[in-house]
Parts: sequence; structure tokens; C-alpha cells
Amino acid sequence: MKTPAERHPQLVNRDKEMIPRVLVRAMMGLALLSLVLVGYARLTDRPLMGQPLPALVTAERQIVLIGATDGSAIIREPDGEVLAELTEAEAGFISVIARGLNRKRLVERKVSDAPVKLIEYENGRLAINDPETDWQVELANFGAANRAAFAKLLVN
Repeated sequence: MKTPAERHPQLVNRDKEMIPRVLVRAMMGLALLSLVLVGYARLTDRPLMGQPLPALVTAERQIVLIGATDGSAIIREPDGEVLAELTEAEAGFISVIARGLNRKRLVERKVSDAPVKLIEYENGRLAINDPETDWQVELANFGAANRAAFAKLLVN
């Protein structure tokens, strides 16, 4: 009976070089370069990039987002008045944000039904800010249709 190496000698050399050493060294170099760049930025106090520009608040509303695992969502006023009950087909992005918010609060062990702030800024930005966890989501980053789903809530 032959061993696997005897049956398939061409695989013996191939298995030794599944990931070429050059590629492993390149990956390590990339990781090291990333650490050097981040370390340099932190040591020289470079300003943070990719931050939203500061702007005045033009509209703000507190809402309670409740997202279910089936994809539906309920949006309420802090006093309990229901603004919208959305089915799985209607909720879409609102449900995704609600579940992300619930996850953040679960991780930080915060109250899950506390209100969040829906904020519109002078420069057109629309964001959700959670005062419980300091979690903030810039809604325009997810496309115009998703931003519009929340923009309707400012009008109600």
C-alpha cells in the first residue's frame, strides 16, 4: 500500500509552498507599515480626517426606535405615542439602524428603549445620536433613499 506522498508526489512540493514566502513577507510588511503610519499620526497629533464638518442644528426630534428580529420596526415619541408601525417590507433601513442601536446598547448595558435624537444640520447632514451610548450614525452615508426614510420623521 502506497502512502499519499508516494501516490501523488507532485503534491508534496506544492503543499510546502501553499502561501509563497514573498506573499507572507509582503503581508507582514503591510501590517508593519500600517502600524508605523498610525503611530506617526498619533505621536504628531495629526488632526482626524473624515470627520463631518461642524454645522448648526436646524431641526431635532427625539424618537424611540424599536426594531424586531423579523425586520419590522415601531417608531414612537418619548411619551409613547406611536408615529409609525412598519412591517418588514416597509421598515428596511429603519429596522437596520434600530437593530444596530439595540446591539450597541446591549453591549454597553444601557436602557434599550431610551429615545434617540434625530438631528438635521444646516449643511444638510442628517444623523441619529444616542445620548445613552454616544453612538452616532450619519444617515446620508447610506444613500438618498435611506436618508429620506428618516427625513420623513422630522416632518411628522
